[in-house]
Amino acid sequence: MPQRTHIMLHHSATKDSGTVSWGAIEKFHKETRGWRDIGYHAGVELVGESYYALIGRSIMEQAAACPEGMMNVRALHVCCVGDYDVVAPSSGLLEVLVERVLVPWMRGFGIPPENIVGHQDYNRGKSCPGRLFDLGVVRRMVR
Repeated sequence: MPQRTHIMLHHSATKDSGTVSWGAIEKFHKETRGWRDIGYHAGVELVGESYYALIGRSIMEQAAACPEGMMNVRALHVCCVGDYDVVAPSSGLLEVLVERVLVPWMRGFGIPPENIVGHQDYNRGKSCPGRLFDLGVVRRMVR
């Protein structure tokens, strides 16, 4: 398994409708992008009234979301469903992201808070995790 040194955050740049979009993202990645699987290792999405952590491709495999800087190999990737260029993520999303995804990955792989990055940090053409998504808040929450 590749050495994981970072966690990369993405957003779907779509409105979270409260229904499961994860399958649509997987379908888009496979059918439109031609990838073998969804590009992320995990996702967080509002389903009904609650946020859920969703499983993506195996953490044993490299991602397909950010080849720049070898980040598909170096990072674990998580997509927060929503458009965080338009609206800030809710506290509920952040709590699930931190408790169910980030902290377990950080403990399991020895990844420090400063290595939680956005896709935009490696590809300036992207806005991930969104202009209104404050990575500093997330880094403080995981400490």
